[in-house]
Amino acid sequence: MEELIAKRYIKALKTSTDTKSMGNITIVFKALAEAFKNTKFIQIMNSAEVSDEQKLEILLAAVKPAKSESINTLIKLLVENSRINIIPALAEGMRKDAAHTSKTYSGVVYSDTDIDAKVMKDLSSGLSKKFDSKISLEFIKDDFDGIKVNVEDLGIEINFSKSRINSQIIEHIAKAI
Repeated sequence: MEELIAKRYIKALKTSTDTKSMGNITIVFKALAEAFKNTKFIQIMNSAEVSDEQKLEILLAAVKPAKSESINTLIKLLVENSRINIIPALAEGMRKDAAHTSKTYSGVVYSDTDIDAKVMKDLSSGLSKKFDSKISLEFIKDDFDGIKVNVEDLGIEINFSKSRINSQIIEHIAKAI
């Protein structure tokens, strides 16, 4: 539900700001969303004892260095409509929107064996060409028996499991006999 509400705010924000400003707003909201990982901050924002004016003061003080009227207005709207808790969803939605706009994505490669940097570069450039985007990949050693590539924002998940390939080879040989 939060994501749907956040999308409406993002859509309205995109129509009223340019791409550069939207990038700056995304950075500010990403930093603001980090505060929501702190349990004390969440307690303050959810507390009935803290007035909306005090919550607004806290949030405006946090974004003051950005010196952006668009950000201040959005914060005021969120507080007025009691939607402070969607700030992390807003930040994530803005990040995804910025990735789609710039066609720049990041993904993860999982494997139980180390993968050479050249192979990672080749995977990245191959996917970039295939999807007409700039895709950067990060390697994470995992207990996955094979290789799994995941670019979440594009909805791509490719995996090659050694055990699955072996079973398919055995099936193919059995059918051939």
